[in-house]
Amino acid sequence: MNTRRRLTGVVTSNKMQKTVVVEITRTYSHPLYKKVVHSTSKIKAHDTLGCQIGDKVVIVDSAPISREKRWVVESILTHQYVEIEPPGEGA
Repeated sequence: MNTRRRLTGVVTSNKMQKTVVVEITRTYSHPLYKKVVHSTSKIKAHDTLGCQIGDKVVIVDSAPISREKRWVVESILTHQYVEIEPPGEGA
């Protein structure tokens, strides 16, 4: 195991070629007001595994791949299966 930084998040977009947008959510206590704060950040990551929207993935820090990509999808933890209705049964 190496010492690269790893984050876990959910894929929110996979419309680009070999790139996914991963949303990282973080919960922490505010240092002065002691209130629980929820923050989210969106990171573009290189994807060779074929992630789908809703998948929970682990991304790892890497050397710059392009202007905005500095992360690579390491593994898919859980798949989000989307059920597709047969045509003609939605009404």
